[in-house]
Amino acid sequence: MAKLSVKKGDNVMVISGKDKGKVGKVLKVDGDANRIYVEGINIISKSKKPRNAQDKGGIIKQEGTIHVSNVLHVCPECGDVVRVKHELRDVNGKQKSVRVCPKCGASLEEKKPSAKKAAKKAAKKKSEKSEKKED
Repeated sequence: MAKLSVKKGDNVMVISGKDKGKVGKVLKVDGDANRIYVEGINIISKSKKPRNAQDKGGIIKQEGTIHVSNVLHVCPECGDVVRVKHELRDVNGKQKSVRVCPKCGASLEEKKPSAKKAAKKAAKKKSEKSEKKED
């Protein structure tokens, strides 16, 4: 099994499917199936039957899985949507493989601001680029 470049807590943008362009935080990673759960993405409806008198039945909306190949990282430093680059860096005197943004060189291992802020940055940069092309 190949090592995944997505971890729980990462900010990712969906690049294909019905939720294309949406950004969210990774809630859970299923490494065996190469699938992830992303907050607010791929919402599915499930029926729940009440099992006893205290349980409520009904239709429950929850996140479904997405294949890892359908998402890209949102860099917390530069706000761009990037593929992950792996570098060997010296951590506590030992060589360790670290996930890095290929554009700005920032490490993706530390937890940074929320997905909404990163999404706003990415959308703003995208709109600025499209405005420059129009001129």
